[in-house]
Amino acid sequence: MAEAAWLPPNVVDVVVGGPRRQESVHAGFVAFDRHEPDETGVVLVHDAARPLIDPSLIVAVVSATTRFGAAIPIVPVAETLKRIDGELVGATVERVGLGAAQTPQGATRSLLRAAYGRFPAGAPETFTDEAALLEACGIAVHVVPGDPGNLKVTLPGDLRRATALLGGLPASRTGIGHDSHPFGPEMSLRLGGIEIADAPRLAGHSDGDVVLHALADALLGAAAQGDLGRLFPADERTVQGIASTVLIAEVRDLVEVAGWRPAAVDLTIIAARPKLAAHLEHIRQAIAEMLGLDPGTVNVKASSGNLDGAEGAGRSISALVIVTVEAAR
Repeated sequence: MAEAAWLPPNVVDVVVGGPRRQESVHAGFVAFDRHEPDETGVVLVHDAARPLIDPSLIVAVVSATTRFGAAIPIVPVAETLKRIDGELVGATVERVGLGAAQTPQGATRSLLRAAYGRFPAGAPETFTDEAALLEACGIAVHVVPGDPGNLKVTLPGDLRRATALLGGLPASRTGIGHDSHPFGPEMSLRLGGIEIADAPRLAGHSDGDVVLHALADALLGAAAQGDLGRLFPADERTVQGIASTVLIAEVRDLVEVAGWRPAAVDLTIIAARPKLAAHLEHIRQAIAEMLGLDPGTVNVKASSGNLDGAEGAGRSISALVIVTVEAAR
């Protein structure tokens, strides 16, 4: 790698890492020390897995490190955190005061050298980042605001997001989904994530929610992730009568792992029965909630079928969905 043609000329050394982060960083620090003997300098440690670092964040960390001796960027935790006990939720973790650490992490050379003197790189203690090493030595680490765009590429979907943000992929994509189900003998129609008790249910291996099935296919199509039938075959591999809301949750997770998130939905339901005018707003709200969208980005409309085909004759319901997804940041 040291002889790679793509390395810029300001790379002064390439060193072999170790089994843990702390050994690898220490090896780099030793090489850095050899090339740059200035004791007052600032050392920055940055994850190569974070390719989208903004120069302004580097400046902020250098400035805070120069002033305080050590600094790291932190992004506040927005999601609700759960402590997991096996396959169950053990407890909800209070997120006030919590943050996710990013890189670059900065320290003056003298502080970092002192920390390595107290905890050599090969010591049994494991430090997942340089801030943890400094904390163990009683060295205060200053916090600067992190950057949500400072993405760490860990999963395949992260790589897709990074590629999109670097301009290698479109910022948004569109998918189309269509499905149709005949009415069955049971009552209580499931449609668009809501229940219409006085209408017959649609026949199917799941709960027959034709709207959510079309929505799932549109999401999968936009993210180039196949189709609902391949994920949930209509046989013993899929639970009989499974709620389509569960299918949507699984599909949404898959789409997000692939590096995309829902941005807008346009839905048309074709059905001569039941009359849907009073239910369209409820369906819109339900879909928005399932996808984490503002209801203003979801459009739901219905057609009677105009006496044409199985839908127009009242024997079935079909749905056509167009979904826009955008690269997750």
